[in-house]
Amino acid sequence: MDAIYDMNQDTGEAMFTNLETQRLTLRCIDHSDRDFIFKEFQSEFINRYLFDEEPMTDISQADQLIEFYTMSEPRMQNRWVLVDKITGEKLGTCGYHFWKPDLQEVEIGFELMEAFNGKGYMLEAVETILAFARQQMQVKTIRAVVYQGNTKCIQLLEKLQFVKVGDENTEFDGKSYLHDVYALKI
Repeated sequence: MDAIYDMNQDTGEAMFTNLETQRLTLRCIDHSDRDFIFKEFQSEFINRYLFDEEPMTDISQADQLIEFYTMSEPRMQNRWVLVDKITGEKLGTCGYHFWKPDLQEVEIGFELMEAFNGKGYMLEAVETILAFARQQMQVKTIRAVVYQGNTKCIQLLEKLQFVKVGDENTEFDGKSYLHDVYALKI
């Protein structure tokens, strides 16, 4: 299935849609994902390198995250849930936030539950959303901000031809964490 992205020239309204890869359906997040999102962002494995929020402790936090990613169009963010085509199991999420159409720039983020790491799922998903950004969102730069200790994420970005362009400190819970900033020119 090809991505369909309808940009209304007059209003700038964008329509994010479901995408497919060989093994996955990338389904736009919705309220049916509430329990999965809560489970995902409670996971110590997922939260190990996230320094912008505490792990979720209440299901209402999942609702708030879903609300953010399902706001009315036009919006500057979208999140897809990775769903195994054969089993229907939800594996993780990926998406864009901080889309700046005027600068033709967006920031990417992704998480994969521990049991599915090392099987190529995230590579498959990210390649698909990179193509979506290139073809449909009309961005020229995709950024990623990654904690320096997150070597698997860095390896994935480098495999996808992202290049380190700097670093920045993130203040979280009274501590400072150094992150690498990567960019992909498309």
